[in-house]
Amino acid sequence: MNFSIQPELENEKYQLIPLSQGDFESLYEVASDPKVWEQHPNKDRYKREVFENFFKGAVESKGAFKIVEKETGEVLGSTRFYDFDENKNSIFIGYTFYGTKSWGKGINPQIKKMMLDYIFQFVDTVHFHIGKENYRSQIALERLGGKKIAEEEVAYFGEPTRTNFVYEIKNEDYFN
Repeated sequence: MNFSIQPELENEKYQLIPLSQGDFESLYEVASDPKVWEQHPNKDRYKREVFENFFKGAVESKGAFKIVEKETGEVLGSTRFYDFDENKNSIFIGYTFYGTKSWGKGINPQIKKMMLDYIFQFVDTVHFHIGKENYRSQIALERLGGKKIAEEEVAYFGEPTRTNFVYEIKNEDYFN
């Protein structure tokens, strides 16, 4: 099996489709709500010019996806694989966001499960950067079995450096 950080993935309800330039408007429609970014380290991504930079970084990462509800074809948000480290046999999952109407519906755990089930065929450890004040995401990741292992300054693509917690899920813990 060929290893790719941008495969098409799907379950019964959702698809992860590699992000392309043509996805900007549909994704910005979801991202343009300031509430989406309230707990995020970069709270102004709802502004078009700031989101344009975020989107450019997502497309250039070649690991980003749009999250699509299969039944309606609606774009719900975005996520990505990034920073694959061959020596440590690890990768990050992150840059995830959803529109507010997707919150509290159990969508994120299904998306993360899809991503983890796939990527653990190739790596031993998955890391996540989560903003220090992003309590929703911290709780969500702890529910998935993520353990906080560090705190570090993260420089997002073309954005200011922010303090993030690093969480980790190991392959052997995930499947036990």
